[in-house]
Amino acid sequence: MSDGTRTSRSSDEGRDPTRTDGGTATGGGAGADLSGGSFLGDFWVNFVRWNRKAVRNPFVVVGSLVQPIIFLVLFTQVFGQVATGAINRGGAAAGISYETFLLPAIAMQVSLAAAAGSGIGLVNDMEEGMFEKVLVTPMSRTAVFLGKTAAELLRIVVQMVLILGLGVVLGAEVATGFLGAVGIVCMGILFSLWYVAFTNIVAVLTRDQESTIIGANLLQFPLLFVSTAFLPLEVLPGWIQTVARFNPVTYGVDGARALMLGEDVMTVLDVTQFTGIWNTLVPAVVILLALDLLLGGIAVYMLNRASSSDVQ
Repeated sequence: MSDGTRTSRSSDEGRDPTRTDGGTATGGGAGADLSGGSFLGDFWVNFVRWNRKAVRNPFVVVGSLVQPIIFLVLFTQVFGQVATGAINRGGAAAGISYETFLLPAIAMQVSLAAAAGSGIGLVNDMEEGMFEKVLVTPMSRTAVFLGKTAAELLRIVVQMVLILGLGVVLGAEVATGFLGAVGIVCMGILFSLWYVAFTNIVAVLTRDQESTIIGANLLQFPLLFVSTAFLPLEVLPGWIQTVARFNPVTYGVDGARALMLGEDVMTVLDVTQFTGIWNTLVPAVVILLALDLLLGGIAVYMLNRASSSDVQ
């Protein structure tokens, strides 16, 4: 046996074959850097694995699109005229169609619904024993979480692009053009991260599929309806206005709506330090980013604390 062979075997010693999806062997060269023991390699392995799982189960992707599409079509067709009158009384977004007003909210709903599937996918991993196998490998827990999250964000981007295209077909107008649409997608990514982290926290705490599904879906509709998603703040009941000021959905929707209309639409906070659209975007991004970092840090911490004995 040659020295090169001994060296190769030595470098592979301690590696778990479950580190790639289905135990698929990896080749040498540049690809070996992505499948090795580096942080980037751990990230890439998990990114690929979760994308493969999504492709093999397209119902997850389609399912998270169905409700937002129903909301977009039915709300605009059934409540369009009534809601347009409420918008014109609201002031901040007066003079636009309800399709244009609603589309940013539906885009955020898409990201919320897709993010809800994150924790459910983690529980499935636990039930299949894959999560336990990952825990006993020398993988970076942070890379595991980030790789999984990146795969889910890719799915969210695809779904948001589809819903924005459908909204334009139904008559919505993106005043800021292509760059505004890209900005809405970026806002959706930022908005979804806190809920991705939240559902993963629920999954690690409960380790039960039914409990995670309930926890992930329980907050979606209340959060949407006690925000500025469907109507301007000014026409909502007083107690809902109060709740909306502390609701992260409000800041995601207002940020996306500002990018849609190209103007300042935030009414839950009186920000005047900037100009125009930035009076909405800056506070929305700051609040959502702080929430992402807080819950994301908790999720990574809990994954770091997890052990194979805890999963049993």
